Amino acid sequence: MLDRVCYTSGMKTIKGKGKHLDFAQIAKAVVDAATDETPQVEPEDKRNPHAVALGSLGGQKGGKARAEKLTPEQRKEIAKKAAQARWKK
Repeated sequence: MLDRVCYTSGMKTIKGKGKHLDFAQIAKAVVDAATDETPQVEPEDKRNPHAVALGSLGGQKGGKARAEKLTPEQRKEIAKKAAQARWKK
């Protein structure tokens, strides 16, 4: 009875699987992680490349175009709000 308690208390489980790993399996997992022998799978980019290109173009123009349209009074008001928000923290 005592040997069963000691044996199972030292075993690790695979997360979500419920299977027990012995020390050799744990050691193999550590070596695999250290030597990076597990293949790295990159997630596939499901975004539309044309939409991504258009979005980045708009992002590059947006701030500059907005700043050109603002009057000096509007810029001053925006700057005051930003300073108040920073000092509020």
